[in-house]
Amino acid sequence: MGQLDGKTALVTGGTSGIGLATAQRLAAEGAHVFLTGRRQDVLDEAIATIGDAATGVRSDVSRPEDLDAVAAAIRARGRGLDIVFANAGGGNFAALGDITVENFNDTFSINVGGTLFTVQKMLPLLNPGASIVLTGSTAAYNGTPAFTVYAASKAAIRSFGRTWAAELADRGIRVNTVVPGPVETPGLKGLAPAGSEQE
Repeated sequence: MGQLDGKTALVTGGTSGIGLATAQRLAAEGAHVFLTGRRQDVLDEAIATIGDAATGVRSDVSRPEDLDAVAAAIRARGRGLDIVFANAGGGNFAALGDITVENFNDTFSINVGGTLFTVQKMLPLLNPGASIVLTGSTAAYNGTPAFTVYAASKAAIRSFGRTWAAELADRGIRVNTVVPGPVETPGLKGLAPAGSEQE
């Protein structure tokens, strides 16, 4: 018997890297895991590594209507939700003088808006004693050139974790932000400026 037998989990950005590894571990401990990702082919591959203990829902966390579809899929299973791992994220890196409105909006709509509305839309599904986990970043603490927008978005995640922990305590819902530091994932390789992967 696993520690999470009978539990239901959601992992956004669950098709690779930290998200996929977490989903696999949750399933190994007995949870049924809902995974989200933007590309159906990659989502299908991730589901195949887990098997019947996983359900894939193609979605983009920056699109509220996609999050509604995720919530509907979880609701249809009829067991509520015990774990939310709001892991989907990304960003563009640029020196202060090169940041564009598009860079800013893209990063904040995924990292900040995506996290906020993922958690908000899952709130009605959360069972007593549920756990919400947010993916933070050391960038929120370090002053790294070219990380202005990304770092600010992750500082917002840190604030979400503290604020929501206080707000949801009466429901017995725990909220934590994990800051794993640099992990060699496809996301890190694709996003980090040249030479900064090990910072």
